[in-house]
Amino acid sequence: MIHVFSIPLRTRFRGITVREGVLIRGAAGWGEWSPFPEYGDDVARPRLRCAEEAAAGDWPAPLRDRIPVNVTVPACGPDDAHEIVRKGGCTTAKVKVAERGQTLADDIARLEAVRDALGPGGLIRVDANGGWDLDEAVHAIGLLERAAAGPEYVEQPCASVEELAAVRRRVDVPIAADESIRRAEDPYRVRDLEAADIAVLKVQPLGGVRACLRIAEDIGLPVVVSSAVESSVGIAAGVALAAALPNLEHACGLATIQLLTDDVAVSPLLPVDGFLPVAPVELDDEALARLAAPSDRVAHWERRLGAVRQDLRP
Repeated sequence: MIHVFSIPLRTRFRGITVREGVLIRGAAGWGEWSPFPEYGDDVARPRLRCAEEAAAGDWPAPLRDRIPVNVTVPACGPDDAHEIVRKGGCTTAKVKVAERGQTLADDIARLEAVRDALGPGGLIRVDANGGWDLDEAVHAIGLLERAAAGPEYVEQPCASVEELAAVRRRVDVPIAADESIRRAEDPYRVRDLEAADIAVLKVQPLGGVRACLRIAEDIGLPVVVSSAVESSVGIAAGVALAAALPNLEHACGLATIQLLTDDVAVSPLLPVDGFLPVAPVELDDEALARLAAPSDRVAHWERRLGAVRQDLRP
């Protein structure tokens, strides 16, 4: 059994205004498969493995009953950024920077607004999504470090692992790797080149909770579990990973339900005092009906799912 959802976003994110995906029913519950529109089948395959693992209930036992999380601030204006943080209920904020078509001055204004909203003791982490080259990254980090009053870390300042390693040696701010792990043929080059201080793991892109636990153990870096802007069903897989990690030193990027206008769960996974609960997600039948994708999009997703499932068969 599957259900195709379509949920509007509060703010444009990665060029989209609506988040679509497929909920897959299995023997033990639901899993989510929601590759972004531009992703090919090769990128979509591990996401399907994650959904099937969740639907089968094949998650390890949790080691904690709640997960600290950050609020995510898209590349919006400073007033919107301030309001997102104020409503977010978290003491850590992840702020998107290096957005195409925007300037470093835009990023600085956004960070200053976030810092003001968080107040004393709040932590800011910056995510460039590989948007800078080496020299741009070094220059930008110096300016953003002041605007953020000392960021917790800068995530994926450059696209390549080699550039990450070079940036890390030229700045004092810790560096986190995301795309250099989840999009790389060899995610362990980050470790081998000493290119990062922190590993950002996204459970759906990396193939599920157990696959991420293996990567976390082998890569040997502190882990931040982050989401791919999913419904509560998808977020629950990230929560399961964060709950199963032997050590969890940093807040996780799993509070992204706040970026959506609605959700499929009876109790959406929204933070309370900066934490998400480790608990089962119950689907809301009325929400499923309300958020059902149009028939042409359902047909699109059914075709994609059939093709990717065919590729996964031994």
